[in-house]
Amino acid sequence: MRGLNRVMLIGHLGKDPEMMFTETRVPLAKISLATTESYKDKAGKQVVHTEWHSVILWRSFAEMAQQYLRKGSLVYLEGKLKSRTWEDKDGHRKSVTEIIAEHLVMLDKKDSSHHPDISREEDDQPEQV
Repeated sequence: MRGLNRVMLIGHLGKDPEMMFTETRVPLAKISLATTESYKDKAGKQVVHTEWHSVILWRSFAEMAQQYLRKGSLVYLEGKLKSRTWEDKDGHRKSVTEIIAEHLVMLDKKDSSHHPDISREEDDQPEQV
């Protein structure tokens, strides 16, 4: 049986998308997405917990996000988890788990007619940064 690597989130952007380009000029955007859950603890007090997610958008997908998304934008996204490791300039090993977005829907009400759904159509693998 094959595995399944699928992430579905609804949340708000913590800041504007950060647009970058690989060495071969392939566009990518990084966004920070906050998902918030609330529940009542044993004492009946409301507890709010926010989780932050690092999301990567590639190619025209990144360009469209740069054009339409802003800090505070509410989005629904689907994608997959991808972990990577590297050494920083001091030789320390670093690792991060990111979400590679494959589908994104803008949920903000304002100017919704100008905000298309963004979906990845490229079948090729994204380049490494």
